[in-house]
Amino acid sequence: MRDNSVIEAYRKDHGLEQLTYHTVEEIQSGHFDLDKAQAFLAFQTRINNELLNHKVITANPYTQWFCDASLNDVQIKQLIVQFSVFSNQFLVAQLEKMLNAETLEEMRASKEILANEIGVVYKNPKRNRATKLTQEERDFGDIEGSIDGGAFHFKAAHFELLSQLADYFGIGFNQIGRRQFGSAKTLFFCDELVRLYGSASYATSTAASYAVENWAAAGFWDELVAGFNNYRQTRDLKDLPLTFFTWHAKLEANHANHTQEELEAYYFNNEVDEQHFIVSGNEMLDGVYAFWQGLDEERKRIH
Repeated sequence: MRDNSVIEAYRKDHGLEQLTYHTVEEIQSGHFDLDKAQAFLAFQTRINNELLNHKVITANPYTQWFCDASLNDVQIKQLIVQFSVFSNQFLVAQLEKMLNAETLEEMRASKEILANEIGVVYKNPKRNRATKLTQEERDFGDIEGSIDGGAFHFKAAHFELLSQLADYFGIGFNQIGRRQFGSAKTLFFCDELVRLYGSASYATSTAASYAVENWAAAGFWDELVAGFNNYRQTRDLKDLPLTFFTWHAKLEANHANHTQEELEAYYFNNEVDEQHFIVSGNEMLDGVYAFWQGLDEERKRIH
């Protein structure tokens, strides 16, 4: 086992504090090129300035409103239906991403996400299985780990969790999820996911994936949960089924560091067209923004 203090000292001595621990370990062991580290750090600065400051990450008008709004049932139903279309159609993009994988490792990484979406729970090999599990952990698994060895549960499928909330508001299962229920901007987002996130171009799909994961980890789930909790408290609805949103908030909070590790590994193992990465990532975030913009426009109309 490698001494953590040695890695930390190496990181400090070589000015690599901005890199993840795993990458510094790979550099120190000779698996990654030290000379490439400075080039990556310059690239990361570009990413921070030209991609991660996209308005859908820094100033999402819909979720910022939703967080503190006095929500009515029609507005909530609108969100549920449009989110259900995105949630269901995302499976198409994820399947395309899996089918277009260039290596077994890439295919497995895509399978992890796809299988978890449809109900295979994560199992963390580091967890002490003797510890008592919460009811949520028994139902939905760990928030990190692998699907390898995880169990399948119908009720753990993300779409089924969202359908429980839809049912609570009187929206039938046959009224959610399908493309016919999506607005023009929701469908644009779904199609951009297939085009970019599910692209046959590894460079494009990697950039889109990085953009999507950073959007997902930027806090919008917490804003939606806060809005739903406000609604639940003001209406005294203790049985409002919010697991789809609360569970995603926990999952995404643990993905940010893994996403950064994946970006660094991609850069050190490939010749990266930095401009293509920035452009593709922004195109993906433009698609994400269109989805929220559509929701924002519609909620103003129905208000």
